[in-house]
Amino acid sequence: MNQLKLTYFDFSGGRAEPARLAMHIGGIPFEDYRFAPSDFAEMRKSTPLNQVPTLHVNDVQITQSDAITRYVGKLAGLYPEDAFQALLCDEALGALEDINIKIGASFGLKGDDLKIARGALATGALPKYLQWLQHQLENHGGEFLADHRLTIADLKAFVILRWLSSGKLDYIPSELVATAAPKLKDYMSRIAQIPAIAQYYADRR
Repeated sequence: MNQLKLTYFDFSGGRAEPARLAMHIGGIPFEDYRFAPSDFAEMRKSTPLNQVPTLHVNDVQITQSDAITRYVGKLAGLYPEDAFQALLCDEALGALEDINIKIGASFGLKGDDLKIARGALATGALPKYLQWLQHQLENHGGEFLADHRLTIADLKAFVILRWLSSGKLDYIPSELVATAAPKLKDYMSRIAQIPAIAQYYADRR
């Protein structure tokens, strides 16, 4: 069996969290290497593109979070085998990464610049993406985003919806998900109650 080491910040959430969850759910052994945000400047020097997460598969270092999540999703049985369902899964992953990128662009801004940028996201791009995601959920059966079962698309959606609802993003209302796409709030709650996911977060407290 390959030796896996996932490297990312020492907090719950972010771009490595779907992969962490997938390996936990699938019972995939891996080293969950976490570092403090203050160590990032030094840590990034050892990564291929000066960013995290990375995944070591034996002695090969892999970058790009969606590629990592897709790989471990396949190992854990959380990625569709059917080509069309895989396409739906990948479509959701890409749209969700758009959300990460749009919010990420506001980091580093301060004061009124941050308020204006986040306010524009909260009234424009984010509701648009959330409503699209809700539409996809409804069109694909109402429970999961692809394959009529839990996949890595649901794990990434859960992580991002949880982040948007956390109240930790200044000028992004914690009720945004509930108001823009209310069915996603119920969906997020259902995913959180999956026993393996509930146990994962209980163990992290």
